[in-house]
Amino acid sequence: MSAVSLCYEFCARTHAGKVRTNNEDAVSVDALAQLALLADGMGGYNAGEVASGMAISFIHSEMARWLAQAGTRLKSFDLRRAMEICVDNANQAILGASEANPQYAGMGTTLVLGVFQGPRLMLGHIGDSRCYRLRSGELEQLTRDHSWLQEQIDAGLLTRQQAAVSTSRNLVTRALGVEEVALLEINEFEVQPGDLYLLCSDGLSEMVHHADLTELLAARSALDEKAARLIDAANANGGRDNISVVLARASAGPRKQGLMSRLLRA
Repeated sequence: MSAVSLCYEFCARTHAGKVRTNNEDAVSVDALAQLALLADGMGGYNAGEVASGMAISFIHSEMARWLAQAGTRLKSFDLRRAMEICVDNANQAILGASEANPQYAGMGTTLVLGVFQGPRLMLGHIGDSRCYRLRSGELEQLTRDHSWLQEQIDAGLLTRQQAAVSTSRNLVTRALGVEEVALLEINEFEVQPGDLYLLCSDGLSEMVHHADLTELLAARSALDEKAARLIDAANANGGRDNISVVLARASAGPRKQGLMSRLLRA
């Protein structure tokens, strides 16, 4: 029996925005490992930049090495566990650096980590950086913010309209590198041909409305052009924060031949 495989295309871009002089976001993609990462750092001076850079570099290196050794036949449990271990190791490294260097005290970072394996996405996140999926023209947020505002919304204490104008938008309830244990939320999703996934920092999601994100992502254009237009839109609306975009698009690959088909062709 033949089956449709999936091919993935990736693109990553980051921009300081129009207000901040330095960029505390970090992004990375690995087409071979089918890995996508994004982090939004926090802390005084350049500490946020250090935290996000450490997180992306450490997790990318460890996950890519583990995926190369593990091969393609991975059980969900094993992949989840590998993600948790890599993130925990990065958490300890960032926490250790902040404790050893007074200028880095209190630094931390959000994280979105996506591992694409055939027809599935294993998605992990900490903080308020997000992942969206565009499917058949509909844009859906796959992650749930780990933030004070989201907790207030969930408790019925704030409406989404009130939250949108709150001055407490940047208060995250989870971050990497600030406590001994970093709680990585992991969810698994089925991937379909034509799906487009967007990982982004809040410098994009807070500056561009959902409807505009949908329109920009749905436009017929190459991934690098989509990423550039998303960043341009955030800057056009004020660019108050660093803006980071990671895109991953799934398409149908060549059909895999079954055993009988291969024997008949031999």
